[in-house]
Amino acid sequence: MDIPDWLLWLNCGLVGLQVLGLVPAVRRLRGDEPAERSKARLDLLESIAGLMMIGGVMLVFLEGEPVFWLPLVGFALASALYAWKGILLLRARRRPAA
Repeated sequence: MDIPDWLLWLNCGLVGLQVLGLVPAVRRLRGDEPAERSKARLDLLESIAGLMMIGGVMLVFLEGEPVFWLPLVGFALASALYAWKGILLLRARRRPAA
């Protein structure tokens, strides 16, 4: 399959943006508050899932069949994380504010 070069460069740029997204999450992991650290863990896993999806699509374009599972695992991880974040959001909305 002949993939245009601009598409690969675009994908490399998206991978770079995902790597830059890891930096704030790693910095927040060093925080003092446990709630902030748990949110940072979820954000870190979300960035890793996005990196797996985007990087996996690029590898599928370059290699083909052998790494087809990588974007699927990233998508499954991102779906589970978004579901968990939604559950946490709903639980926080149901608690009465003090």
